Amino acid sequence: MSRLMMILFSMISTTLMGIGIIIALVTGHDTLQPIVVAAAIGFVLALPVAWYVAKQIES
Repeated sequence: MSRLMMILFSMISTTLMGIGIIIALVTGHDTLQPIVVAAAIGFVLALPVAWYVAKQIES
């Protein structure tokens, strides 16, 4: 499952980081710190999401 999870993680993390950055920009937070924080949150949230999706695909 780890190989599948890593492949999914690369796609899911990019998507979630992009969503976070867009939300930060739309809400008016256009400086570096909120954008980096939003990207970091997306990166961290992608780990359990990728694990869950990989688990569902394999079962």
